[in-house]
Amino acid sequence: MLTIKNKHTRILIFIVCAVLGFMITMQLKSQQRHQTVSVQRAEELSVRLKEVQADRDKLEKELEEYRAGRVSDIVQKEMDALRSRAGETALEGKGIILTIDDSKQAAKAGENKNLYIIHDEDLLRVINELRAAGAEAIALNGQRLVSTSEVRCVGPTVLVNETRLAAPFIIAAIGNPQTLESSLKLRGGVLENFKFWGIKAEVEKREKVKIPAISGKKNFEFAKVVKPKEAKEEKNQAAEEKQGTQAAASGAQGGAPQ
Repeated sequence: MLTIKNKHTRILIFIVCAVLGFMITMQLKSQQRHQTVSVQRAEELSVRLKEVQADRDKLEKELEEYRAGRVSDIVQKEMDALRSRAGETALEGKGIILTIDDSKQAAKAGENKNLYIIHDEDLLRVINELRAAGAEAIALNGQRLVSTSEVRCVGPTVLVNETRLAAPFIIAAIGNPQTLESSLKLRGGVLENFKFWGIKAEVEKREKVKIPAISGKKNFEFAKVVKPKEAKEEKNQAAEEKQGTQAAASGAQGGAPQ
């Protein structure tokens, strides 16, 4: 049996063994740490994968609902808001009721009798004042007013949405009642002018005003929707034309004789 008698040799062998043992231990710990990190990473990826799959399933469900003619609540709310602005749905809320009727005063000698009756321009002044005051919906004698509604005199009547209307005129408007009323009662405003000619004009504030939907739908024959790409191209073209016009004007001014 081989024995190591030299003390220094035994010490050297002990140190070498200790170093080797330390290195082996550190290597094992490093492998264990790497394995732990790998497991954690795998768990994180697994959770993320489940989230992505859940999002995918949700989108697939929404797509199926859309294809089946059903839309989400958000899309439905947007569609309802657009239909309300277009006048296709009835609305109700706080607002005012304005009743206007022809004057009962007799015209003086030499005066124009038309000054004592209500015309389309009078109604338009009222409607414009209400819109400027923030009216969210307006109806005239039950006719919902939208962007395509006409208000014009046809003989002794007023035509609105291709419907003949006659005095008294009842204008319903939804909005802040106080603001709407104040806009009509301004000093020198529309109601004060009516009063001068004896035209009846009464404003009533209400907690609930109902505005009907417009009857029939307007079909566009000539107008078409501009796609975002086309709109951007037209905007860039207009900007280039404007720059060219400005440059030409500057050149003409610079070349003018002093």
